[in-house]
Amino acid sequence: MRFDDSKIEEIKSRVDIVELASEYLTLKKAGRNYLGLCPFHQEKTPSFTVNREKQIFYCFGCGEGGNVITLLMKIANKSFPEAVKYLAEKTGVLLPVRTFGSDGREKESLRDGMFQLNARAARYFARQLSSPAGKAARDYLQKRAVTEETVRQFRLGYAPDAWRSLADDVEGGGLSLKMAEQAGLVIAGKEGGFYDRFRGRLMFPIENPFGEIVAFGGRIIGEGEPKYLNSPESPVYSKGKNLYGLNKAKETIRRNGFCLIVEGYFDVISLWNAGVRNVVATLGTALTRDHLELLRRYTQDVVALFDPDAAGRKALDRSLELFLGANMSARALILPDGLDPDDFVKKYGPAKLEELIALAPAISDYYIDSVLGNGKTFEENRDLVKTAMEFVGKINNEIEKNLFIKRIAEKSGIDQALLKREIHRKPASAPSGAGVKKPSGGMAVNPLEFNLIRLMLEYPQKALLVDDENILECFLEPALKDLGTKIIQTYKLLGYVDVNILLPSDEDKPLREHLYKMSVEAPPTDDDRVERNFVDNMRRIREKWYKEQKRQVQHKLRQAQECGDSDLIRELTFQKQHLIKEEHKYLNQS
Repeated sequence: MRFDDSKIEEIKSRVDIVELASEYLTLKKAGRNYLGLCPFHQEKTPSFTVNREKQIFYCFGCGEGGNVITLLMKIANKSFPEAVKYLAEKTGVLLPVRTFGSDGREKESLRDGMFQLNARAARYFARQLSSPAGKAARDYLQKRAVTEETVRQFRLGYAPDAWRSLADDVEGGGLSLKMAEQAGLVIAGKEGGFYDRFRGRLMFPIENPFGEIVAFGGRIIGEGEPKYLNSPESPVYSKGKNLYGLNKAKETIRRNGFCLIVEGYFDVISLWNAGVRNVVATLGTALTRDHLELLRRYTQDVVALFDPDAAGRKALDRSLELFLGANMSARALILPDGLDPDDFVKKYGPAKLEELIALAPAISDYYIDSVLGNGKTFEENRDLVKTAMEFVGKINNEIEKNLFIKRIAEKSGIDQALLKREIHRKPASAPSGAGVKKPSGGMAVNPLEFNLIRLMLEYPQKALLVDDENILECFLEPALKDLGTKIIQTYKLLGYVDVNILLPSDEDKPLREHLYKMSVEAPPTDDDRVERNFVDNMRRIREKWYKEQKRQVQHKLRQAQECGDSDLIRELTFQKQHLIKEEHKYLNQS
């Protein structure tokens, strides 16, 4: 689909890119711009730049950049139509749509359909929780002291113990059961038809950071296996890229400066119920690099609060390398008395939990203490030190590596210099989450042509002026001429332009970076002057082109005169006179 150009511009004018970006990451004022850690690659020093006046963003580390729409597309994994619709609803812009295609009808995307299905399913499950069929689930929630407000906040529901309860509701609403199958709500029967995936379960809707429901988790009420059943992955859901409760917790995470990571739905709900709101949970999977990349948009300080059993401790062990690779400050908290978060806050209250969080050791200290504290014999201690040193070899940051070596030396009694020599005997393996490679190389560009390309990217709706004047034929830089052609073609086809699509490769990065650097640093332009800037820039480019053409003809004419080629002299003299005539005509018109 292609949206009306004026509506796209209206949306862009109503959305504050700084406010939009601040919903997903922490920004600080730096002159005219705002800086933060890039959500698209790992970095310790902020290089993600947002310019409110130009309504653009750019990362000087990885080269990602764009406007408010492309920011939402990249950070939320939305298509262009999805991003436009989301921002239109957010800003109150009504969208008349121009559609293309043989049937002339707008086709709803698969993702849109799944969001609609999931929202309907959540409403259905919520109604069932309040119905007579949901009494057992309500009793269970009451037993666990979950308040009605918490039930509403997390949109909890109940899936009746019936084969086609939800399937009938979906079908009755005129929605596709085939799409519901793709969304993981129903299962296709061997003999045809569909039946409900979730039956007799307390339902936990899973939201993305925007509050859209992407999946469900279900806990069995009564006897049965599995205890927890989760939606399969779908076009809108990946368990390794989503965190339960993040949409509810993100503002508190920013305010408090750190995030608690727990293991399950009820851990989040119980802590929220007790007033602890900066908490999220993984979704039936181990902590992943994508989880941490998601959290880094809101904080760099994490407290991993895992169950005290063997599985919880193993999960904590596995997390350490991820935290180091993500350049995040992580602390480890194992609750006393074998209690899980739910039991602990009920027994001791949230204030006691806050005390333990404040005392929680760095996860690296926990690792060293837990690994090196278990050996009894010489052989056991030797193997444990070897295990710890193998892990240290994976650390890329030299400061962190030396701190680890120092702690191992203190714990094991082995000389620090000896440990350092041992670690350097073999080359260290690459750490998880190694930084993005920055391509090198400079470039020479024509300033006038470059500035016009910048204007075309900032104001693509005005790029058609360039096409009308055929000014790209006057470009002397082939790369810029090609880029200008792509901008015009893309805008005509899609109605928007994304420089990262036009210049996707590492080889393109110097040009991409130069464009955004120039945009960020250029002073803001009044809307009334935008077209004037285009016209002035195009005039100067054409004047320079005439000058260059005359220079080339004059050079060839001199060579022809030296050779005494009278025919060539006449031809070149005619070309020169024609150029001068055309130049004068153009100057008089402009």
